[in-house]
Amino acid sequence: MDEQKKLIFDRVRKKFIPLTPEEWVRQHCIDFLIDYYNLSPNLIAVERQIKVNGKPKRFDIVSFSTKGTPQILIECKAPDTPISQKTLTQAGLYLSKIDSEYMWLTNGLQHIWMLKSKGEFSVIEFPKTIG
Repeated sequence: MDEQKKLIFDRVRKKFIPLTPEEWVRQHCIDFLIDYYNLSPNLIAVERQIKVNGKPKRFDIVSFSTKGTPQILIECKAPDTPISQKTLTQAGLYLSKIDSEYMWLTNGLQHIWMLKSKGEFSVIEFPKTIG
């Protein structure tokens, strides 16, 4: 007998999603953006396709400012996947199309926040506010 898949409600996509380890991380990030930073779910995009160098790619999460500009690019990995140079490279590809101010790399256990200043990203402490 097949084990029934567990589902979790996505507040942004407004539907139930299969609860994979990566989705667990993604949903915690979404909740954090909404509950801690008070961002509107309407200003958050989840798992959207973009073209990078002519190839389809899919980012995890991007939050937007009220002016509609990308604010935070979030790359999520499953908890058993370490954040590595490969993760940073992957997010960097997305940044070639999504010019965000912040970047957050996370596996739910390890968090790396970066801020763009003068066109370059540097690692920062957890930001208490965004913007």
